[in-house]
Amino acid sequence: MNEVASTTSSSMFHNYPLISAIVAFAIAQSIKFFTAWYKERRWDPKQLVGSGGMPSSHSATVTALAASIGFHEGFGGPLFATALVLACIVMYDATGVRLQAGRQAEVLNQIVYELPAEHPLAESRPLRELLGHTPPQVIAGGLLGLITAVIGYLITIASS
Repeated sequence: MNEVASTTSSSMFHNYPLISAIVAFAIAQSIKFFTAWYKERRWDPKQLVGSGGMPSSHSATVTALAASIGFHEGFGGPLFATALVLACIVMYDATGVRLQAGRQAEVLNQIVYELPAEHPLAESRPLRELLGHTPPQVIAGGLLGLITAVIGYLITIASS
């Protein structure tokens, strides 16, 4: 049993699609972290794990995953098709439902802010407004994911 666990964990570190997705996510979140610092001149650790903003880390992650599966397994197989459909759903959701939910939260927060102090909802904690992404944020995340997958693929070819 120990041999199987050892093989599984060591092969996980050689799993190019998984590593590509994780690296793309980390790069996207890091970019958001430093972009927030540049804009606001303050460090915001929430940017390392939060959603929303430029570039879309969700898009970067699923694009890197789908592209690296395509490079690794072939673009004609069912595994790539599954990853591609998943990536399309995630990116569509980011610009649709999640973006609109964030905009609704913004309006609701403004309404609550304007309530009189004696209103029961006046002390409500604000809703999170930065949930989704604009199309340029999703496109930037997708490009970042694709670039990450291509670089990872070139590295795997060079090391073989």
